[in-house]
Amino acid sequence: MSSPRLRSPSIGDVARLAGVSAQTVSRVSNGADRVSEATRERVLQAMRQLGYSPNHAARALRNGAFRTIGLLAHRFERTGEALTMKGVIDAARAEEYGVTVVDVTASEDDRGWERAAARLTSQAIDGLIVIRAEHETPELLALPPALPVVVSDSRLIGHYSSVVADQVQGTTDAVRHLIDLGHRRIDHIGGPADSEPADVRLASWRRVLQDAGLPEGRLWRGDWSARSGYELGQLIAEDPDATAVFCANDETAIGLIRALLERGVRVPQDVSVVGFDGISLAEFTYPPLTTVKQDFHMVGNELVRMVLERMRSTGPVARERVLVPTELIVRGTTAPVRSVAGR
Repeated sequence: MSSPRLRSPSIGDVARLAGVSAQTVSRVSNGADRVSEATRERVLQAMRQLGYSPNHAARALRNGAFRTIGLLAHRFERTGEALTMKGVIDAARAEEYGVTVVDVTASEDDRGWERAAARLTSQAIDGLIVIRAEHETPELLALPPALPVVVSDSRLIGHYSSVVADQVQGTTDAVRHLIDLGHRRIDHIGGPADSEPADVRLASWRRVLQDAGLPEGRLWRGDWSARSGYELGQLIAEDPDATAVFCANDETAIGLIRALLERGVRVPQDVSVVGFDGISLAEFTYPPLTTVKQDFHMVGNELVRMVLERMRSTGPVARERVLVPTELIVRGTTAPVRSVAGR
């Protein structure tokens, strides 16, 4: 014979134990201000004693708020996406919101983003953050019209409020640093051709060289990975005229440095290398990597602040664009240019 199922404590049980009305318990559960601190503590103590947990799902059905933010993105294994997602989750947790991740997997076809957006209609979310939609446009990515949306590093910028790192200034600082060291040929290992941040860094690299009256160095296309940097580095190591390479991200730079060193090309004595992102590993490479640091955590925090502002507003909110500063961190992979004769 099975034992009788124990009944979960109810709001009435909490009210009786705390000596208050059920309405007061509801106010405490909802975080209302119209409760004295002494009463609030008494109710919370009763909740803890009984093991009572407020039914937030039922409350959401009543008032239309789920206290959950959607996060739409793909390729979470990449540095930028992963660190930005952590910033979003940390900021949402501080505001007592959950995060529902809607992922577009690499195996999905060209309609992957469209299908992911369609899945949002079945998700219990109050607002949406989009990270790296890459080549998607508002016409291709149809989002629920009443849903508060903010974006970062995607072609949806300009159509929604956005938070972006200052890619232009970061690239400018990196390339000017190499110019100030005397380098007159600065090559670039870019990111994928379908990446908006990679395109911005590429265009900025070209502009800085042009403004300095220098010829454009060689452009190599990578895929953000250390392996692509390593494979391209084998080719760069054979070029006796190469003295400096600006890489679109740190992982590419790390792969490049290994390839150069394996082939007897010294970093930075023969070739200077600059990365981009400022990942924690960059400080511990050999030599330590000169890089442009992006504050991914701040980007995540700003995205959450912005979407919450729109979720809580009772009227229209002006479109906003936040530019998060970058910082050039000079370490051991850059040095004044030396003669390349004899390499």
